[in-house]
Amino acid sequence: MTTATSLATLPGATTTVDEVVDIIRRDGGVIVDGFLEPSVLTELRRQLEPILDGTRCGDDAYFAGTNTRRAGGLFGRLDVMPQIALHPLYHGAAKKILQKPVPIWAGQDRIEIVPDIQIGVTQAIRIHPGQGEQPLHRDDSSFLWRHPDYGREGRVQIMVAVSDFTADNGGTLVVAGSHRWDDERPPRREEAVSTRMRAGSALIWIGSTYHGGGNNSSDAPRTGVTMAFDLACLRQEENQYVSIPRERLLGLSEEIQRLLGWGSGANLMGYVERDGQMVDVHTLLADEPVELPTVR
Repeated sequence: MTTATSLATLPGATTTVDEVVDIIRRDGGVIVDGFLEPSVLTELRRQLEPILDGTRCGDDAYFAGTNTRRAGGLFGRLDVMPQIALHPLYHGAAKKILQKPVPIWAGQDRIEIVPDIQIGVTQAIRIHPGQGEQPLHRDDSSFLWRHPDYGREGRVQIMVAVSDFTADNGGTLVVAGSHRWDDERPPRREEAVSTRMRAGSALIWIGSTYHGGGNNSSDAPRTGVTMAFDLACLRQEENQYVSIPRERLLGLSEEIQRLLGWGSGANLMGYVERDGQMVDVHTLLADEPVELPTVR
């Protein structure tokens, strides 16, 4: 059995979407160096600090971590999230990997439907010194996804480094090539490599790749922001409808609103009925009587 020693790293300034996708399909994940512009990284840190300072550590020693802070609902709390979501390399890779046309029969007509994608989860994660390793896992387990039964991916995820990621401070562990395994093969720690990347860079990987937070044996916390694009026919792991205050939602672009679930797509998933017609749920955002929950 061979063990990988590192993940491939591509330069953010000159890399194409096709190059990102090719390496993800080969290895299950890739690092994009310099994913964020320095000014965006500075603003992300400024907005994120008070949020994490006000978030307590978890109480789940097995998975979430008792020395780790996790804050969600980030599109309602961080102004820079749309810049992460719509970054050409991440958004482009997610669309290319997830939006495979699906042929179906409608009577005697053979048609293809291209599935929509949506934002499934957002989380800021700060791993403090002394936090142990997270169990290696696949994020598409949230959907009870089977491998290789479904023959397609359900998720493309990103972890943006807000601080440097190293082997010592809990850089995300990734088992390269594990996206090709069936569900009978368990991951082994010696097969995983630590994500090493400088702040402002990003790890992009797919839901079928085994990974986990690393052990922080350093003397400083490791901070990252993660989000996922999922197939829109899957339930969102984080409920975006109640995570984002109405006033923040209405201030986002229509493209982001739809990616957060406020759209119905070609297959009418999530439609609403209006006067006997199945209409796009996005029309609800223009209806004054609809009240969305407010959060902190």
